[in-house]
Amino acid sequence: MSVQQTIEQKIQLEFQPHFFSVENESHLHSSGRGAESHFKCVIVSNVFEGMRKVQRHQRVYQLLADELNGGVHALALHLFTVEEWGELNEKIPASTKCAGVGH
Repeated sequence: MSVQQTIEQKIQLEFQPHFFSVENESHLHSSGRGAESHFKCVIVSNVFEGMRKVQRHQRVYQLLADELNGGVHALALHLFTVEEWGELNEKIPASTKCAGVGH
């Protein structure tokens, strides 16, 4: 199973999301094609109700600790409640540009 598939499976089981997207953005960095080091995760879940943003991030980092200690270098996390997602017109935020090589 690929790293991306593992991340997707863990997110599905833990958060039972209303919507989620996991994008491998490694090719946008110096990692090159075929790498699994940079991911953008959008998770929309009722689990995030009543949680501050930092708590949401901590929860995902805890869930994906093995991957972060393995080969995953970066996670861009966009974590929303269903209501917040609706306020964004259900639009996935744009990725930030890589600042250079060495990632």
